[in-house]
Amino acid sequence: MKTEIAVLANGTRKPYVKVDNPPHGGIKHTYFAPDKSYVIQFFNDKYAGLNPDLRTRLEAIIGRYNPTITEEDGGAKGNNFASAGYFAGQFCWPIAIVTQPELGIMCPTYPDHFFFQSNTSTSSEVNLIGKDKRSSWFTTRNREIIHKAELGNFRLMLQISILLVRTVRRMHQAGLAHADLSCNNVLIDPVRGDCVVIDIDSLVVPGLFPPEVLGTPGYIAPEVLATAGFPSGDPRRLAPSVLTDLHSLAVLLYEYLLLRHPLKGPKVHSTESQGLDQFLAFGPHATFVEHPEDHSNRPDHLRATIADLGPSLEKLFAKSFVDGLHARDERPTALEWERGLAQTWDLLYPCSNQKCEQGWFVLHDLQKPICPFCQTRISEKEVLQFTLYSEIRGRNGQWKVSSQLIVPNMGTLSKWHVYDNVFFDEKADTSVEATVLNSGNQWLLVNENINGMVSPYGKKVPIGQAIQLEDGMVLRLTKAPHGRLLKVAIKPMV
Repeated sequence: MKTEIAVLANGTRKPYVKVDNPPHGGIKHTYFAPDKSYVIQFFNDKYAGLNPDLRTRLEAIIGRYNPTITEEDGGAKGNNFASAGYFAGQFCWPIAIVTQPELGIMCPTYPDHFFFQSNTSTSSEVNLIGKDKRSSWFTTRNREIIHKAELGNFRLMLQISILLVRTVRRMHQAGLAHADLSCNNVLIDPVRGDCVVIDIDSLVVPGLFPPEVLGTPGYIAPEVLATAGFPSGDPRRLAPSVLTDLHSLAVLLYEYLLLRHPLKGPKVHSTESQGLDQFLAFGPHATFVEHPEDHSNRPDHLRATIADLGPSLEKLFAKSFVDGLHARDERPTALEWERGLAQTWDLLYPCSNQKCEQGWFVLHDLQKPICPFCQTRISEKEVLQFTLYSEIRGRNGQWKVSSQLIVPNMGTLSKWHVYDNVFFDEKADTSVEATVLNSGNQWLLVNENINGMVSPYGKKVPIGQAIQLEDGMVLRLTKAPHGRLLKVAIKPMV
C-alpha cells in the first residue's frame, strides 16, 4: 500500500491509498482516503477519459442535476438547504471529478452503519467484517447466516421502503433515471431502518446521455432484457429509463417486505440451458409468483402475500407485476408508492408473539387480526381505529374520508394526520401532535401540540389536556384551515 494523489477538476489535490486489488464493480474500481472519509473511483476502461460525453455527463450530475446541494450552489432546480441536507443522507452522490492521474470521481464514503462492523455471520466460512450491507444479505437465503439482531423487523423494512421511494421520486423529478437500481446499488441497514442509493455516476439523463449499463440480473426490466440482443441503434431495443427504474424499484420493495423475489418461482421456462431458462424467466416469459390467474410460477407455500400488506400495497404490487410487468407505462410511479407506503404505515400493529421474527404486521382487516408472519392472533381485547375526514373544497361543512389509522397504545398523530395539506415526505414536520393512551378500561387522546382541537360537545381541548375517546365519537382535530375531522371506532376482538 502507498499513498497517491488525485487531482480534482478544480485543482485540489486529494490523497488516496493505492492497493494492489481494490474493490471492483462493473464499471469502476475504488480506493479509500487515508482516513476513509471519501473514496476515489477510476473507470475500469482505461480509455474512458477519451470520451468527451462522459466528462459532460459527470459535470451535469455533480452540478445542475444534483439534489444534494442547493440550487444557489449550482445544484438541482428548486433545491433548498433542508432538501439538500436530507438527500445528502439518502444518496452517495459524487462530489467532484478527478482529472489526474486519470478520469474518475470522488465520492463521500458511506456512513459506517452501511458496513458490517463485526462478524455477524453464524457461519464459520463467512466473514462479514467490512462488507457492504447489500440488501441481498437480508432478503435472500443469506439471511439464514446473519445474526437475528442484524435482521431488523417488518416495521423497519417498511421504513426503509419509504426512504427508498422518496429518494427515487426525487431523482425522477429531476428527470434522471438510475438505470441499475438493485440489491448491489441500494445499501440498507435493517437495524436503523435506513438506506442509501449508490453508483450515481451512470445516471441516465433523457435526451442528453444514454444509459451505459443494462442493470443487474433479477432487477432488469423484462423489456430491456428481452430486447438486449438487438443491435445498438435498433428502434426495437429498449434501454433503461425512468420506466425501467420503476420495475427495479418494485422488485426491491417486494423483497424488503416479503423476503423473496417476485419472479423467482418453480416454473421451468426452458430445459435447453440454465441461461435460456433465466433469460425467459426474467425477460419475455416473466410471471409474477402471485399472479391472480396464472399460477404456473406460484410456490407451494407462500407464508405472507401482497394481500397481507393491506389494500394500498396489494393494488400497487398487482399494478407492477400483473398490469405493468410487460407494459411499462402501467407501472406505479415512485410518488404512488410513496403515498401507498404512507397509508400502510398507519395500519402497522405490533405482533402479540414476542418471538415473531417480524414483530409487526399490517392490521388492515379487523375481522382477521392475525399476524401473517407467525399466525398469532393479537391478544388485545379491543382495537382503536381512527377514520380521518377532509373538508370538500368549496363545500363548507361537507366532508370525505381521507385515510384510516389503527392506533395502538402510545400511538401518535402527526401533522399529516391533523392537516390535509401536509404530506408525509422529506419536508414534513415529524413532531408529535397528539398521543393515544390506553389507561385501564378507557382510551385517551392527549393534545400535545394542536391549537383549536374541539370535542364533540363543542368544547376546546387545550394543549396538554386529554379527552376520553368513545366508540362513534367525532371530534374536530383543529378549526385551523385544512384541519381534519376524526371519527373513533373501538372494535372488540372476539
